[in-house]
Amino acid sequence: MQILMRKGEGETPEWFVIEMQGDLESRNHEHLEGKFIGDLHYSKEGVPIMIIGHHILYGKIQSLERPLVSVERVETGGELRRKEGEELMDLDEEMEVKVEYRVKSIIKKKIIFKNRPKPIIANLPKPV
Repeated sequence: MQILMRKGEGETPEWFVIEMQGDLESRNHEHLEGKFIGDLHYSKEGVPIMIIGHHILYGKIQSLERPLVSVERVETGGELRRKEGEELMDLDEEMEVKVEYRVKSIIKKKIIFKNRPKPIIANLPKPV
């Protein structure tokens, strides 16, 4: 089987994987796919910091031993193909569809958050 891989036009963007300890659940137990989870920031020293709700996580960046590739399946073609040796009729024509896989991104690094989240506590004035 041949698998056609095509690098997209221009430079392929580099993505990264986020690895966290434990489970990430919503209050009302909905799926989190496609939803806003939190903010990812970097300190001046380059340390990744993730803020989720009222919690903060500190992580570190690590290179993957073997890079991962994110691909997208694309069906191209739609050209008419005639069966050989037969008269041309509408039933004898078939649509020829090619399947290609396009590289969406290359994943070379991951951000690891292995410590438990710490609560963010605001400074409150002391009562007099």
